[in-house]
Amino acid sequence: MARNVGGGELVAYTSRAPDKDSENQDAVVVIPYGPQSCVLAVADGAGGMPAGRRASQTALASLDASLQVAASETMLLRTAILDGIEAANQAVLDLANGSATTMTVVTIEGRLARTYQIGDSEALIAGQRGVIRAQTMAHSPTGFAVEAGFLDQQEALHHEERHLVSNFIGTADMRIDMGPETELREFDTVLVASDGLTDNLHLHEIMELIRTGLLQSSLEAIVERATSRMNSDAAAEPSKPDDLSIILFRKARNSA
Repeated sequence: MARNVGGGELVAYTSRAPDKDSENQDAVVVIPYGPQSCVLAVADGAGGMPAGRRASQTALASLDASLQVAASETMLLRTAILDGIEAANQAVLDLANGSATTMTVVTIEGRLARTYQIGDSEALIAGQRGVIRAQTMAHSPTGFAVEAGFLDQQEALHHEERHLVSNFIGTADMRIDMGPETELREFDTVLVASDGLTDNLHLHEIMELIRTGLLQSSLEAIVERATSRMNSDAAAEPSKPDDLSIILFRKARNSA
């Protein structure tokens, strides 16, 4: 069900991988920051590391708590996010259990959006006509190769090193990749998602499914296709069963 937050409409979804009985290591949070601002975040507990679910939940809970304090002090949102991510990193380090998580954040402040990236989850802004107006880069060997022009998106999706990640919350050398401000145009759609989406759908598929129509319908369509792809054994298409988390946001037409 869609909800109103930050001067816009939002839908969200999270579920564990269809092939496993263990818990969902993804976590999502939506944090209001005043009547026209909000924070959208997805964390994906690192696979193969202990307590991935605890790491992702701890990171987002720490970010939320930090932003609540910052809002009461009327701190600038950009400063609050940077401080909140640092607090989240320390909170996961303080677990002292070797766990880690990715974290991808989008801030909405009026009609200005900005991304903050740690790891390989995805944030993008899709224009109604299919133009990618902003997109994060995966902190991975294939992500860097795509950015440098050595691989295209389709080659990266099938690359044997696609699932290697080089930057995590819960590490001493964590770094924050902050994107530029993007002014949201009418009907732009903001997406934040774990790699359960981007490892199973091509970028052009994602864009086509989210750029128009009701947000709830877009969410249902993208979840259905990603889940179907995870359960498929067709070699021609990507298929990687994984936890899946998605947030879609669209600013209201008459909002500031």
